[in-house]
Amino acid sequence: MGNVLEKDITGHIGTQKYLCTITWRNGQLIMDEPESIEGKDHGPDPFSTLLASLAACTLSTLRMYIDRKGWDIPEINISLNFHQESSPELTTTISRSITFPTEIEDDIKKRLLIIAEKCPVSKLLKNNIVINTTL
Repeated sequence: MGNVLEKDITGHIGTQKYLCTITWRNGQLIMDEPESIEGKDHGPDPFSTLLASLAACTLSTLRMYIDRKGWDIPEINISLNFHQESSPELTTTISRSITFPTEIEDDIKKRLLIIAEKCPVSKLLKNNIVINTTL
């Protein structure tokens, strides 16, 4: 089975602690760590970027579904965070809260919750992930 992305995501770090340049198809993203752990906070940290990916995927998936259904829902908001517990093994729990500035019918809310769970990044994160690393 082939790769999902047409081009690899690439990254580079020089001598400045934590400052990374990540390149994708048509652009670059600067990533860093917060000052509280000796970064310069020039860009999002890796955890924030991971959650941002889930946020964008969820919002896009919901927008596509809402538009296909023709529902009048002009705005969707999302908030994410996570925590980890390590007893007996490491468990990561992501909290994802989706809100709308206008009232939405309960049956539509229930359907949108199901659709949010089906966004591709959500499915990826809930799946078994194998990381093959080479040097």
